[in-house]
Amino acid sequence: MNAYSWQGVSVSELERASHTAVPALRTAFDGPFLLRAFLGGTGRANAVSALDPAPDASLPLRLERIEAAYRRAGLPPRFRSTPLDPPGLEEALLERGYRATEDSRVMAGPLAAFAAPDQALEVKPAPDEEWLGILATADYQTTERRAEKQQAARMMMVPAAWLVLRGRGGQAMAVGQLAVDGRLVGFFDIATHPGFKRQGLARRLIAAGAAWAAEQGGSTAWLQVSAANAPACALYEALGLREIYRYRYYLPG
Repeated sequence: MNAYSWQGVSVSELERASHTAVPALRTAFDGPFLLRAFLGGTGRANAVSALDPAPDASLPLRLERIEAAYRRAGLPPRFRSTPLDPPGLEEALLERGYRATEDSRVMAGPLAAFAAPDQALEVKPAPDEEWLGILATADYQTTERRAEKQQAARMMMVPAAWLVLRGRGGQAMAVGQLAVDGRLVGFFDIATHPGFKRQGLARRLIAAGAAWAAEQGGSTAWLQVSAANAPACALYEALGLREIYRYRYYLPG
């Protein structure tokens, strides 16, 4: 996978921010690999990621230990592949019967390019039933994913907010979540109520959230999006975000 940088924002920096923004209940290191486990829902909180692209002579034995660790946790081993993988990881996983998912893009850009305060924005300290209900219309929510999102607020170690954009009658039209990690502002779970589609509400929500994040000291926006989601990719590119790198998961075959 090709890796780029934007104004000094590196793959390593964004990977660290991603692990901070999506907490996991259990974590451990095996050499350069970070193991994370929660309830088996969200991909990033239940996967292993390499944090150092240097050659790893112990890779075969390490993979066996990692698989055993996830078996003990009662979870399937799930590898998140990024430009920080050691050489040979993909080939080793394929030989072990893993299959790759589609790519996701990690994009970043200046927050000031699109930040715009909006009086219709409500900032919540945690996800509630209203917020989760709208997210469920856009993102398949298993019981485990929902439970992880409900627990995430009290596990966060950086400022975070769960956003709701309301209409004239007070109805929730769009939701999202963000985490402010120093200058980096991560956007997640952007969803629009089916009754309010194609009104530019996702862009409006992101802009309003960016204004709030700027007040917390953030200056660089980043997010992750499926490479196959053309409308979302077009929106984020229009906001001035550019692809920094891609990642994919390797799941047991």
